[in-house]
Order: sequence, then C-alpha cells, then structure tokens
Amino acid sequence: MKIEIDSKSGFCVGVVKAIKMAEEELATGNKVLSLGDIMHNKVEMDRLEKLGLTSINSSQLLDCVDETILIRAHGEPISTYQKLKDLDIKYLDATCGVVAHLQKQVKTAYEKMQLVDGQVVILGKHKHPEVVGLTGHINEKAIVIDSLQELISKVDFTRPIYLLSQTTKSLDLFNIIAEEITERYKDYPEGYATIKDSICRQVSNRYPHLGVFSTKYDIIIFVSGADSSNGIALFEECKKNNKNSYKIEDESQIDIEWFRGCESVGICGATSTPLWLMERVASHIKDFGL
Repeated sequence: MKIEIDSKSGFCVGVVKAIKMAEEELATGNKVLSLGDIMHNKVEMDRLEKLGLTSINSSQLLDCVDETILIRAHGEPISTYQKLKDLDIKYLDATCGVVAHLQKQVKTAYEKMQLVDGQVVILGKHKHPEVVGLTGHINEKAIVIDSLQELISKVDFTRPIYLLSQTTKSLDLFNIIAEEITERYKDYPEGYATIKDSICRQVSNRYPHLGVFSTKYDIIIFVSGADSSNGIALFEECKKNNKNSYKIEDESQIDIEWFRGCESVGICGATSTPLWLMERVASHIKDFGL
C-alpha cells in the first residue's frame, strides 16, 4: 500500500516562530507561560507542556509577575500589552508577521472610517483569538461577520465601509463578501467602499492544493486538532473531493477497517499539525501490514 505525506501540510511560519521562541526560552531553564494554547493541536501542546510550557489566560496575569509570558501567533489586543507593562512582566511577542501587519491595517482603516462616519468590517470567526486581537486594537469598534447573511444583516450600506479579513479565512468566502459589497456600492462615489484582501496566502493556497491532493489517493487521513478552525475548513475541502477522507487527532483514532482493499493513502493536515505527528500516523498505518 502506497502511503504519502503531503509536503505542503504542517506548521505555517507563524506557528513555527512561536514554537521556536518557546523552545529557546525553555532551553535556558526559564518557565514560559503562553497566553492561550500556541496552536489548536493537543498532541503538540502535550509535547511542549512536557518541556515546561504552561497555558494561561489573561485573568491569571496577576499571579505571573516573575514569569515569562509568550504572546502566541494569533496576537493580542492592545489592552494585553498595557497590562503586561503595568505589571512589569517580561514577555516574548510571537505574533505572526502577517497578523501584526493586519493589526496595523485595522488601525489605519479605523482612523479613515472615523473621518467619514464609516464602518470597519472584519470577516472572521467570532471570538477567535486573532479576531479578538484585531478588534482589541480599535476598542472593539469593528463589525465582525462570518457569512454573507451577517454582512447583509449587520452592515449599514448607506455609510462608507472598509473590509478586511482574518488571515486564515476562506478566500472563496472573502470574494463572495467582496462581490456583494462591490455590487451594493456600485453607484456610490469612488472610495466609499474599500476592500483589502488580508488573507495569508500560505494558508489560502492550501485549499486548492488539498483539493487536488485528495483526489490522488483511495483514502485521505487528515491530521488536526479537534478545535482548529483552519483544520475543520481544510478537512472539508478534502472531504468534498474525496468521500473517503477521515479526520483524526492522532494515530489512536485510526480504524484498520478503513484500509481494507485500499492501495493508496494520502496524509495531510492543518497549519497547526506538526510533521512528526503525520510521520507517526504514516508509520502506524504501515504497521498494519496491508
């Protein structure tokens, strides 16, 4: 049975940066406290916790004045940085470069919309850490939408609008939202509607890639944390193109019956899935001896 791991699956650069910063600090013997899980992958988080990483929430900062805090790739609201400064807590900022750039774009958008009584609209998942960080850079003065229906119900189309997106949202959905806005503002003066594509291409390019990858094998094994938004969306792309696609967190969830009569298996994963875990899954399948 042929087993192949997708070469383009695995950590994105933002997650790689956060893990590297955590590991380097832990290697010095210092304790590191992450504001939330570095990534939505329990197996990798378990590995990091064994090295000494601990996840906390912002309400626990008062008890961490002598510790080192890690700001993960998702970024944080301005209020978090102020709180760390007020408490004189050492921190490592692992905010993804793409997210940090988007935070600046959100602030610029807000400043422009303030001048014309306009609206900042962010396409993103409600309460997602990145979105919480983005809105927290403009005092929560943004309209967050996660669908075309929400755009229509929440936005005042008589006022100027500035559209941005969470970096990991679907490019297809962003384009649908952008087309709707363009159509509704077609009779307004130029500049009344501003649309900025802020989606990370390292993530968005995986959708068409996995669409093709998943058609090449009898079975697709998609490895991802259960709570990973990115993982859920990418798995759906696999499932859409190959009905014999299965989503697992680790090899313990694999059923040997999936592979009866199977000649080829493709293994892939989310941007929060480590390569070593996909390799472990591949080794486990090989051990079946089918």
